[in-house]
Amino acid sequence: MTLTPGITLIILFAALLHASWNALIKSGRDVLMDTALVAAGATVVAAPLLLIFPPPALASWPYLLSSNLLHIGYYLTLVGTYRAGDMNLGYPLMRGLAPLLVALFGAIVLQESLSPAMWLGIASISGGIISLSLLAGNLHRGVGKVMMFALANACLIAIYTMVDAAGVRQAGNAVNYVLWMSFLEGMPFALLVLWMRRHAFIAHARLHWQRGMIGGTFSMLAYGIALWAMTKAPTAAVASLRETSVIFAAFISAFLLKEKLTATRWLGAAMILGGIVALRQ
Repeated sequence: MTLTPGITLIILFAALLHASWNALIKSGRDVLMDTALVAAGATVVAAPLLLIFPPPALASWPYLLSSNLLHIGYYLTLVGTYRAGDMNLGYPLMRGLAPLLVALFGAIVLQESLSPAMWLGIASISGGIISLSLLAGNLHRGVGKVMMFALANACLIAIYTMVDAAGVRQAGNAVNYVLWMSFLEGMPFALLVLWMRRHAFIAHARLHWQRGMIGGTFSMLAYGIALWAMTKAPTAAVASLRETSVIFAAFISAFLLKEKLTATRWLGAAMILGGIVALRQ
């Protein structure tokens, strides 16, 4: 499996989509409600497509169901992270730690062999991503709480990425796996929020259902592209490359959310770009 220029560009597009739906959540008035709307939106968008695409192979279902359970925890820790701090602090921490964990898990669990250049690229991308948070003037009294949620989120990202990487290779067709995963994934979290805050959630959905549909579509496409790429290239390389979404998130948070963009963030972006070059060696 090889990370070709074409696959690289497609993953970078997925990274832009991922940063966009996260910014959609962070820019709203209620992070929990908007996260639930995005999760439900993915279910709604995927539902009619299930009439065209059959279920994935039976061997992939244990992975599919496990991933759905892990995603409930992912959404909860995502909400906790964004409630505790700015997007330009929490988002890089969540996404920066995950590639290193995926690389380690991939080498042990999937027995993927990475070249020294790829390890260097992964380390450079992760280091650049994390520096966007810790070295960019984001430290404050509440940083410990943000880091706690972000670390938990990163661990869940790494675990469900490995689960889905194995599952999609058992599915026989990446599109089938992604659509059924998206359909099943959104329901448990949305129903949980509906149970917790029924009237508020219904009222919020009536006003902002478009946010859920757009975010759900972006979420499904972003992760679907990444899973497809994992059938073509090493999981760790794909996982690292898709986390370049933090570069897009940095500009989105600066220009749309009015969060501070510093010189150190440019340095972090340069490290990430250097890591991309190393991955392509």
